[in-house]
Amino acid sequence: MNIKRSPLCGRNFEYFSEDPFLASEMGAHHVLGVQEQGVGTSVKHFAANNQETLRNSINTIVDERTLNEIYLRSFEGTITKGDAWTVMCAYNLVNGEFCSENEYLLTDILKNRWGHQGFVMTDWGAINERVKGLQAGLELEMPYSGPDRDQMIVDAVKSGKMDEAVLDQAVERLLNVIFKTYDARKEGFTYNKEEHHLLARRTAGECMVLLKNEEGLLPLDPKQSVAVIGAFAAKPRYQGGGSSHISRHNWIMLLILSAR
Repeated sequence: MNIKRSPLCGRNFEYFSEDPFLASEMGAHHVLGVQEQGVGTSVKHFAANNQETLRNSINTIVDERTLNEIYLRSFEGTITKGDAWTVMCAYNLVNGEFCSENEYLLTDILKNRWGHQGFVMTDWGAINERVKGLQAGLELEMPYSGPDRDQMIVDAVKSGKMDEAVLDQAVERLLNVIFKTYDARKEGFTYNKEEHHLLARRTAGECMVLLKNEEGLLPLDPKQSVAVIGAFAAKPRYQGGGSSHISRHNWIMLLILSAR
């Protein structure tokens, strides 16, 4: 749900738009469509994660108006209209605080202003201080990093550093989503792989745009060769990266589509 702000951003292919309202509306209806089938969504990367370079450590400095009207606005509809079950926090810092322990983002905005009822999880390994994150509104650390993190929470409660009510609230939020997921299960559910692959093929075909090289606008000459330089020349990427990877069911159909 992040905003397209830089043409160099490595996740632009995943984002909906450079317009906050359009992104919010498209995201909200995507969430509604998925969750009406009993499948939960996780809205990411909350928030102001608009570049890949140093995204694990960069401090995004942004004023209040810009943050709310651009960077947060794109997320808003997925919560207030779509009621997304979970939210994934980003790696980066926003105005000096890691997103995983940013109380303004996770509690003031997400929970109090927008009324989010689900839970917040980290991006994979996007944790700084577990107890501080829990106090700020982070319920789930992903992936599980072992009993030492659990012990930090136990010690914080026993020492009085953290109110036990904070832990109780986090557990309740987690259980609510777990129960919701269980209740939404469809017994004996199956799907037709070939039918879905045909749908994906048709969707891809309808999204293609054919460009005509009128009046020689593009420097293409059938008598000349074109050099393709760089890492993608040897190993082309056609899916983006990270969670965008899709396991192909039917390679033959994919190759036919590519050839056309």
